[in-house]
Amino acid sequence: MSRLRIFHENRHDAPELTTADHAEMARELARIGVGFEQWEASKPVQPGDTPEAIMEAYRSDIDRLVAERGFRTVDVVSIAPDNPNREEMRRKFLDEHFHKEDEVRFFVAGSGLFTLHVGEKVFEITCEQGDLIAVPDGTTHWFDMGPEPSFVAIRFFTEPDGWVGHFTGTDIAQRFPRYEKGQAR
Repeated sequence: MSRLRIFHENRHDAPELTTADHAEMARELARIGVGFEQWEASKPVQPGDTPEAIMEAYRSDIDRLVAERGFRTVDVVSIAPDNPNREEMRRKFLDEHFHKEDEVRFFVAGSGLFTLHVGEKVFEITCEQGDLIAVPDGTTHWFDMGPEPSFVAIRFFTEPDGWVGHFTGTDIAQRFPRYEKGQAR
């Protein structure tokens, strides 16, 4: 289930807001410049389908977003729980960082946890199948795919080097819970 929790940066154990209502999530995230949408496939897709088949199922939304935001590259990434590099891949994004271009991801299948640090607030967004999140460039955040990652996502890029992570060196990400699918936190 998609979910947004908002915390004060010094209170990781006491959310100020918790909601699974998509419209409320989109409103709250829009206040900090983050886009949040739901998309539906025009035809059935599943993990294991070719990137071309996946992108074709979401073609109208992809084309709309590319036209609106000027993305130059769109691709599909798929990570399964049996990936031998899953621990290294997870660790790579667990520390607070930012990018010099928007980070836009659409979850075709599976899930992941985006956590954004904006001012004194921390916004924890569980993204599931059908969710698109658009994190503005310069927004500090971290991403947790969980210990057994399982997701297929469409990624949007403006510049090939814009997605390099610039790490802040803070420990805030370690103070907040990790993503453990299926566990209430």
